[in-house]
Amino acid sequence: MKVVATLACRVQSKRLYAKPLQFIDIENEITILEYLVGFLKTCKDINEIVLAISEVRGNDPFKDLAEKMHLKYIEGSENDVQKRLITAADKANGDTVYRVTPECPFIYMDTFDEVLNSHIKKGASLTVVEGLPEGTYYEIIDLYALKKAHELGEERHRSELCTLYLFENPDKFNIQRLRVGSPKLQRPDIRLTVDYPEDLIVAREVYKALKKDGEYIKIEDIIDFLDAHPKIKEINGWIDAGTGRIWD
Repeated sequence: MKVVATLACRVQSKRLYAKPLQFIDIENEITILEYLVGFLKTCKDINEIVLAISEVRGNDPFKDLAEKMHLKYIEGSENDVQKRLITAADKANGDTVYRVTPECPFIYMDTFDEVLNSHIKKGASLTVVEGLPEGTYYEIIDLYALKKAHELGEERHRSELCTLYLFENPDKFNIQRLRVGSPKLQRPDIRLTVDYPEDLIVAREVYKALKKDGEYIKIEDIIDFLDAHPKIKEINGWIDAGTGRIWD
C-alpha cells in the first residue's frame, strides 16, 4: 500500500482569494500550505505528497511552492477536482488517497495510524473521522473506489465534493465513519478551516499564540486556547457549519 496525500490547489475563491497561499506566519512569510505540508511530512504513514493544481491561469505560484518544497505536482481541470486527485495519486503510483484541503493548517493526526490500520483491515472504500473541529479532519480514500465514483458520477460529484458520490451510494462502497474518542475533541462548534477573512484572523491568532520551534500545534491545545479566549473564537463564530466549502 502507498498512501499519497493529494492537495487540490487553486487561487480562485469567492470568499478569500488564494487561501492556501495566505500567510499563517506573516513575520516569517510561511503560508498555510507550507505549514500544512511541513506537518504532513512528519507523518510516517504518508508516503508522498502531491499538489493537484488547477490548470487555470494564475495558479503558477503553487508550482513554484511545489519546487521549493520538493514535491511532485500535476495540473488539471479547474472544475473536475476529483480527476485532479486521481491524477495526483497516479503520479506517485499510489493506491490510497489521503485528502485534506490546503487551506486547513491544523489537522488532527494523533490517531492516524489506528485509523489507517482500520481502513485497511475493513477493506474500506472511504474512511472519515467525524465530530472534530471543522477543518481538522481528513479522508482516506481507496483510489480504485475514487476512480469508480468518477466513472459513474455526475458533474456535481466531480467538483470539490469529491467523495459525495461515495456517500450517496453506500450500497456500492464500504464507507467507514469513525468518531473521535475523546469528548474534549468533539467540538464541531470550533472552526479552524480558512475560507473567510475572519477564519484567517483566527488561524493567525492561534498560530501566534501556540507556535513552538520544531513542533506542530496540537488540536487539544487549540481548543484550550480558544476556550480561554472566547473573543477570538467569536471572530468566525458567526459562520454556520457547512457554509464554507471544507473540501475545496
